Amino acid sequence: MPLNLDPATQCAFSICENKGVFALLLGSGISRAASIPTGWEITLDLVRRVALARGVDAQPDWAAWYRAETGENPNYSDLLEELGASPDERRAIIHRYIEPTAEDREQNKKVPTEAHRSIAKIVAAGHIRVIVTTNFDRLVETALRELGVEPTVITSMDVLRGAEPLTHSACYVLKLHGDYKDARILNTEAELSGYPAEYDALLDRIFDEFGLIICGWSGEWDHALKAAMMRAPNRRYSVFWAARGAIGTAADELIRHRRARIIPIDSADTFISKLGAQVEALEASQRENPLSIDLLIASAKRFLSKPEHRIQLDELFSDQTNRLLKELDGPDFAVSHQWAPDVFRRRVIRYEATTEALARMLGVIGRWGPDEHHTLVVEIIRSLVRHANLERNGINGYVNLRAYPAILAWTAYGLGLVRSSRLAKLHDLFVSSVERPFQQEPKRAVEQLYIWEGAEEGIWREIEGARYHSAFSHHLIGLFSGWSDSFIGLTSSFPAAIATFETLASLSVFERESLATAQAALASESFSWMPIGHTTFDNSSMRPLLAELVTTEGKQKLIDAGFAHGNPDFIDLFLQNRGRVVGRMQFGG
Repeated sequence: MPLNLDPATQCAFSICENKGVFALLLGSGISRAASIPTGWEITLDLVRRVALARGVDAQPDWAAWYRAETGENPNYSDLLEELGASPDERRAIIHRYIEPTAEDREQNKKVPTEAHRSIAKIVAAGHIRVIVTTNFDRLVETALRELGVEPTVITSMDVLRGAEPLTHSACYVLKLHGDYKDARILNTEAELSGYPAEYDALLDRIFDEFGLIICGWSGEWDHALKAAMMRAPNRRYSVFWAARGAIGTAADELIRHRRARIIPIDSADTFISKLGAQVEALEASQRENPLSIDLLIASAKRFLSKPEHRIQLDELFSDQTNRLLKELDGPDFAVSHQWAPDVFRRRVIRYEATTEALARMLGVIGRWGPDEHHTLVVEIIRSLVRHANLERNGINGYVNLRAYPAILAWTAYGLGLVRSSRLAKLHDLFVSSVERPFQQEPKRAVEQLYIWEGAEEGIWREIEGARYHSAFSHHLIGLFSGWSDSFIGLTSSFPAAIATFETLASLSVFERESLATAQAALASESFSWMPIGHTTFDNSSMRPLLAELVTTEGKQKLIDAGFAHGNPDFIDLFLQNRGRVVGRMQFGG
């Protein structure tokens, strides 16, 4: 018997199971609970203020008064155009409805609501990356920044031309009508009748590549936005339309065209808040019991704190590794299953949930463990690789994914080593040998696990919902930004740690070249291919690291740890080679 799931629950499942695939389209209704009026409410208030200025007595129904006076319904666009002759004047009119006063702040008005904070949590967890809004306020941006998410905010054509590309942004906020502090906001019907070609192209891409969750938007006034939605040909992902009360004519046309699922709601605020809670609950249900994970991590830390607990520590890791290997033999991971992208996504989530405890424990031992435990960790990683290689017949995507737990374990331990500045052990980890399938000769771990045949760009770009450089790396960064709190510590330390890990892994891959062959390739305007990771495109994380790598002290630190064949000139060659790889990726060569 079917469960007859309500569309709101279906929406939460879609968000959770298709991480990064859905975009939000937000209208003025999303900010109503923050006491920021909707366009209709502003219209009636403008009618009231104009009438009172003309000496008209207070009316119980200002809309009715306006109709009696003019023979027409009050129109937001017409009123603003009449009251404000220039964009600056219209901006000033709108400003007072949005900017909070000291009294507003005391009463918790015109500040982010639970809905805005729920949106920020969903974004921070990596489920949503793109937000399109017709609102002038900054409540979404404020809520995002409160959680440490710095969005790319597009408010005008000038900003768009100089902004970080959509594919490289952790959160992309497109404010179609502008920002209330900018005179270039779009208010009147004439201003809203069409967008610049660049905006249309961006909207076409978003509506084609992403699923859509619409909330607080009526579809009645924004003709250019409605036209963009009508143009979109692709329906690969669902559209959910949260609607309060009766559906208007414009909305009904869009709903039928996009085959959207209607979610009846009492208010935008309650819907978004509930949606955030559902997504959080669904994500938690995919993990092991968080309490058991926390207990295992606490046990690892406790055993590490005293040398006499070495035996208990070994037993703890052995037990957890054996438990993981047993679970990986379960039917959830059968490689003969028929190929389907949704199955692949769910399998990725299952692998992550099953491996999380051990991976985070390895991060702990990387951060705080003595060097003598390095051999134990390498053997655990090798055992996961051996298990992955036991099955090589089946659907390639599923076969290759069997090594994913080894990737997670290897990355977690490496990040822990980076955080504790144990660079010599990090290099040992990169160059340690691991088995290859079909009795091939062993290979350096960095060439088997960092260069992983399961990281097919097409598959991982589909999971991430956009065209990323190094899409698998981007996925790992999102995952470990949550996992690493138990061994990285401060959230602010994570970007530098992941950037260092990826860069030094790339350097270790480059070490397969000798000094002479690297010089020859670069002298001939060629380069040696190597993975460079997603953090390459994060200037804020990479800038200080690259600055250190060109200093004598920075080079010597790597030489002392065993990197770069013991030659500082090799680091210069690596940086030159890296620049060419980045250039080739950026320009599609």
